[in-house]
Amino acid sequence: MSPKAIILGITMVCITCLLVCYAELVVASIQIGFLQLPPVVVGLLVILLAGRQILTRVSARFRIEPHEVFVIYVMMLLASMISSRGLLQKLIPLLNVPNYYATPENAWQTLFYGYIKKWAVPWDPNGGPKQPVSTGFYSSLLPGQELPWVAWVGPLAAWALFVALIFFAYLCLAVLLRKQWVDNEKLSFPLVQLPLEMVRSGTGDRGFMTNRLTWMGFAVPGLVFGFNGLHQWYPSVPEITTDINLNAYLVTPPWNAALFFHMFVSFAAIGFFYLLPTDLLFSLWFFFLLTRVADVTAASMGYQPEIMPMYGCLAFIGYQIIGCYLVMVGYMVWAARPHIGLIWRSAFRLRGPVDEDELLTYRVAFWGLIASVLLSALWLWALGMAYWLALFELLVLLFVVAVVMARSTCESGMLMTETSFRPIDIYRMVGDVRNLGGANITCLAFLDALWMRDQRGLVLTGFLDSMKFADGVNVRRRTLLWVIPIGLLTAVGVAGYLHVILPYKLGAVQMYQYVYAGNPVWSFNDAANVLNRNRPPLPWLMTLNFMIGVLATVGIVLMRARTLWFPIHPLGYALCGTWTMMVFWFPCFVAWLAKVVLLRYGGMRLYSRARPFFLGMVLGEFTMAVLWTTPSLFWRTPTPAFPWP
Repeated sequence: MSPKAIILGITMVCITCLLVCYAELVVASIQIGFLQLPPVVVGLLVILLAGRQILTRVSARFRIEPHEVFVIYVMMLLASMISSRGLLQKLIPLLNVPNYYATPENAWQTLFYGYIKKWAVPWDPNGGPKQPVSTGFYSSLLPGQELPWVAWVGPLAAWALFVALIFFAYLCLAVLLRKQWVDNEKLSFPLVQLPLEMVRSGTGDRGFMTNRLTWMGFAVPGLVFGFNGLHQWYPSVPEITTDINLNAYLVTPPWNAALFFHMFVSFAAIGFFYLLPTDLLFSLWFFFLLTRVADVTAASMGYQPEIMPMYGCLAFIGYQIIGCYLVMVGYMVWAARPHIGLIWRSAFRLRGPVDEDELLTYRVAFWGLIASVLLSALWLWALGMAYWLALFELLVLLFVVAVVMARSTCESGMLMTETSFRPIDIYRMVGDVRNLGGANITCLAFLDALWMRDQRGLVLTGFLDSMKFADGVNVRRRTLLWVIPIGLLTAVGVAGYLHVILPYKLGAVQMYQYVYAGNPVWSFNDAANVLNRNRPPLPWLMTLNFMIGVLATVGIVLMRARTLWFPIHPLGYALCGTWTMMVFWFPCFVAWLAKVVLLRYGGMRLYSRARPFFLGMVLGEFTMAVLWTTPSLFWRTPTPAFPWP
């Protein structure tokens, strides 16, 4: 790990944070940081590699080696996630929402303020709504007013401790999962393939970046989003639609009962999905279409099912997905029995060292994970949550939700990680949430908005992808012990400063409303419904659907274990009700169709030869996103809509 790599990495982290914060919060029409492989990182990597080629020709002293590019890439990846939905876009607004949006009508002051700790928010819970620290945040400061940094220091320090514990738990979990997923099961890690090809091809050998098929693939989204960007500036230039709203054509009952049903044409998603097995591709789009069939079928039978709280799928589908998650995690544990035994023996020093090449030793990762969970639960207890409930929430988050989301990225190349349920939805099957009390419900509102809902930017996948990338460029994984903290701390400092200062200067009401008036407000509205006893107990039908999900997933797993021809993958079932599949079902279908045709008529040889073309489409779409973002930062010019909202 050279000083040059660290200095360049810190510089690129600052640029990444600046681009993501301005693009997603201020410009708001283009989201370049929340995907699991963020477009901003790919675009900046293109610029970095181009600069490397130029500097190398000037002098050999300026040469940037592949392992140095790896360090810079990892730091940019984590910085993008931290700047976006991975942390700061959810944390900073959350601390002001209960005060700014409290009104006599929603009675938030009566419902929540008595249970909010003064050290956890920048305003005084003993006061009333619309205090200056929150009104200045949402309406901008008046000329001459100073930003209230003193009010923010304590709460940010307190939440930083909680965030550090969760991130360390993710890091320990990533270390414990890596060998099983990479070496034993040999998952493909599709999101690592593009940056790895880019770094390798820059070493001087002819490869991905000099392949004509790469640039032919690049040209497809380049032309589409080139025209669409020019259309925003000059309306006379034709626009090529990448979002076909099928709901607009389904206007008669029962077809109009179909929930969100769009065809997004994402060339980047098609490129990544091309790398997946055909059975997994088929399962992804097939199960999503089944959910739309279920919407219409329920309406045709006169059944009006409940919508999953804070999610976009029907409740009976959401509870089937809960059953699917639990079976998937159970099967992963069963399949990893030898590896778990190895971890157990290493943790208790029952055998010699077997983990010298891991980022952390298994002993440190095992006990670090346990300590992080226990201390995080203790922090939530200090916030006001019952310790048993805090443990339940964290265990479901870390060992069920995060593991399945990471699996969806490492195995199926999902650019977005989203779920269809929260841990408290599992509790609803055995208890009445309304009886948990005001303190627990208030803490759940904070926890849901920060960690449980909208998993996009999941740092766990960033850790896993970074370790896989290290193998590809022959870098010792323990190098990441320095790279990760430096990248995270730099990103938290730079992006945290921007996330606080921008709303006070511009006014959050004029910025991206999902961040400031969406996710955190929905969380407190849901908590208010529970405290007002507007959320009835869970009907027995939902528990029945949970059992259906369990049995269906067990059947799928057994069929896959016993037959070679079975075309269904449980990940398709697990993701069918998520926003991820609402956005990416059509690219899954296109990639599946292209792959089936190529394999049928050209075999593996043609499939392998076409690979640069599909990865080139990823490169093209993400590069165009960064190119159109750059002028918008300086002149607030409109940007084209990209098909991953």
